[in-house]
Amino acid sequence: MNFLKTFLAGVLAFVVGCFLVCYIGMMLLVSMAGLAGSFEKAVSVPDGSILEINLDETITDSPATNPLAEFDFATMTSRHSLPVLKAMGAIEAAAADSRIRGIYLRLNGAGGIAGSALMEELRGAIADFRQSGKFVVSYNEVYNQGAYYLASVADSVYLHPEGGMDWSGLAFNLTFYKGLLDKLDLHAEVFRPTVCKYKSAVEPYILDRMSDANRLQMQELVNSIWGTLVRAVSDARGISPEELNRMADNLEVVLPEDALEKGLVDGLLYEDQMNDVFASYGLEPDAEGHYSFVTLGDYAAQTGFGAASSLSQPAVAVVYADGSIVDGEGYELDKIYGNMLARTLAGVRADESVKAVVLRVNSPGGSALASDIIWRELELLRAEKPVIVSMGSYAASGGYYISCPADAIVSDRLTLTGSIGVFGMYLYTPDALKNKLGITLDGVKSNRSAGMGSISPLTPAERASIMRGVDKVYATFTGNVAQGRNLPLERVLEIAGGRVWSGEDALDIGLVDGIGGLREAIALAADKAELGGDFRVKEVVEQPEGLWALLSELGVSVRQQMLRSELGGMMKEYRQVQELTSQQGVLMYCPWQPEWR
Repeated sequence: MNFLKTFLAGVLAFVVGCFLVCYIGMMLLVSMAGLAGSFEKAVSVPDGSILEINLDETITDSPATNPLAEFDFATMTSRHSLPVLKAMGAIEAAAADSRIRGIYLRLNGAGGIAGSALMEELRGAIADFRQSGKFVVSYNEVYNQGAYYLASVADSVYLHPEGGMDWSGLAFNLTFYKGLLDKLDLHAEVFRPTVCKYKSAVEPYILDRMSDANRLQMQELVNSIWGTLVRAVSDARGISPEELNRMADNLEVVLPEDALEKGLVDGLLYEDQMNDVFASYGLEPDAEGHYSFVTLGDYAAQTGFGAASSLSQPAVAVVYADGSIVDGEGYELDKIYGNMLARTLAGVRADESVKAVVLRVNSPGGSALASDIIWRELELLRAEKPVIVSMGSYAASGGYYISCPADAIVSDRLTLTGSIGVFGMYLYTPDALKNKLGITLDGVKSNRSAGMGSISPLTPAERASIMRGVDKVYATFTGNVAQGRNLPLERVLEIAGGRVWSGEDALDIGLVDGIGGLREAIALAADKAELGGDFRVKEVVEQPEGLWALLSELGVSVRQQMLRSELGGMMKEYRQVQELTSQQGVLMYCPWQPEWR
């Protein structure tokens, strides 16, 4: 017996030791990566420098909260990301920096821009930069429509002579799983109010094509987003929207010569010939014929939007709600834990140095209960301090629920918002287990509806019970919107029903108060708090605490990277199915977003 105790104690010590070694090792790797990053960012900015936006880093909606999030375990290297607030701050600082002579858009990096609304905000910051009188030029081998939308803000746009361009319009495609569920003997049962005919997140599990209502809303949404893109390009390039649409309809722009002939680019050059372009703006190369470039990420590390000269200045706090809304507490990437965000908002409310708050919402929604917990805390916060919501690429369904109490809502034109609607979904699995795997279920229960749906189909009474909960949440949702937006309930019901709107259309129907990005929301918050120009921006970000929190996040990070490598292009669909089927209770969710190729 003593031997067994000693042996088990040794095994336990070995396991704990392995965990500690892994933990310390990971922390050393992350620290080394961060240290290396700090050395990389210690760059000089000589006079006559060009700010290069090359997208080597990914521009994200919110700062990384997890030190492991940017570490690629497959390559054992650190990936770089740049929060949009810092990116815009760097561009704003560059406009006033005499050392920076212009911006070079070189959109071929391995990173990207995480969302169409971020593209819009970055484009707006570059447009403001041009007001300083400094140049902006763009060059790429191939322009897709998203990259060209950004590049079109430049003074001049150049393309590789053997490159290409996509100008074909915006498409929205949806994957349906009902046929697969039928083959697997899986049965999805959906509970949604009759009026929520536009609440289409459940359609892939019960239909094999778009419903008429969903087709209508998505067609109008795609038309609105494409119209925003076309108008922006039209204004920048002096080409009528009608002509741009005709080009797209007839696929007239494919080859570089097409883009030049149609006026979408200003020249076909090899990249080394861009030196002549820089020289035309009065820049002089060094003795070796090279120009001085500083990347956006490196320059952002030396600057900051709203940087304070003193911590005694009053603060505008920026709080991030980035990801799907889920119950409870945690630190998982792309998740908003209801209790945790509520606690963060409560902390901001108690912070006397914070005079106004901007809640940056980038969420398709999720749990109705978690959304209501956040909503309540936002109500308490607004009673004491001005609260402005800044909408990112998504602020729909539960994302709109947590936005509606704000004093004002600022949205990008390309934001997806609204989707004021709810649903519940039940997946019946016993038939699949029996017919496909030979597994059967049996059990006992104390009351007729105990464990409802676990081993037998739902009864009419059980369905009615679920539907009562769904209807109640919808009534609460629409009532909160009416109260928060100061709209008659009848008007809210007209624009609700689960319908998704673009930010531009949302402004017309009263769901948002203005068009703009995070910078505009911060300025509005400072104005409502009567701070003038004397304030600092304080980003409030929850960090994982303790060994188990970090180990848990390590497991999530590794698992996500493995799935990403295994699923490839199906990763988006996998995550949508996982999020929708993993959450319990009544949901407010809108996962669909048109993507630019």
